[in-house]
Amino acid sequence: MILLFDIGNTHAHIGLANRKRVVKHTNIPTREWFGGNARARITKFAGAIKIEGAVLCSVVPRATPQVRKTVRAVWKLDPLELTPKTLRGVGIDYPKPNSIGPDRLANAIAAKFYFGAPVVVVDFGTAVTFDVVNAHGNYAGGIIAPGLAAMTEYLHEKTALLPKIKIREIKSAIGKSTEQAMLIGAVHGYRGLVRGLVAELKRELKTKKLSVVATGGYAHLIAAKLPEITAVKPQLTLEGLQLVWHTHRSADSLSAC
Repeated sequence: MILLFDIGNTHAHIGLANRKRVVKHTNIPTREWFGGNARARITKFAGAIKIEGAVLCSVVPRATPQVRKTVRAVWKLDPLELTPKTLRGVGIDYPKPNSIGPDRLANAIAAKFYFGAPVVVVDFGTAVTFDVVNAHGNYAGGIIAPGLAAMTEYLHEKTALLPKIKIREIKSAIGKSTEQAMLIGAVHGYRGLVRGLVAELKRELKTKKLSVVATGGYAHLIAAKLPEITAVKPQLTLEGLQLVWHTHRSADSLSAC
């Protein structure tokens, strides 16, 4: 089995994968890498399963050494880190490759593998990110917008009368309470955001058909009434890491021949 680590700003997404798919996953708060609790939780998650390798992507540079330290201490392995230099499966058509979040590269790898190119990934995480793989199979760039939770929490924190809300489906387009009004702005508003940006991407890519893959915490909610999204894959980033590992493993086997 392979251990997969997707270290995000809020949560660290951890997976176990075989040669074909991610078979198990969990989330832990990213802050636990700095409080000493992560090692025990990861060890319990993996259990007695034999770990033959590990791969990670991280947008929290302070956490990356902690992940490496844990994997080395427990499994005596050196994790493969996804960077533009270790990238396999997509090319890069971007002026500063090192500025691309490695989780976005993992998403692009998996999206191209499963849906071909061109393809767009919409990741509903702490931020809402759009990542574009063009018709040549290259990562071409993307879009970043505030995340749903970040937006609603900002409104709650910066205004005296707006409450903290739990994001959920809302049918009406006219709010009859402050909470409903905020939900409409979040849920319907973000559907409109996705719809408008996908239309712009189709024009720029000069294509009428464009696969759009949603992932992240609110992917199912936003995609439910948004036909522009063609698939929802909650573990897309982990799937991209699994593909990176096995691509490198295959390349190493060929080099040894």
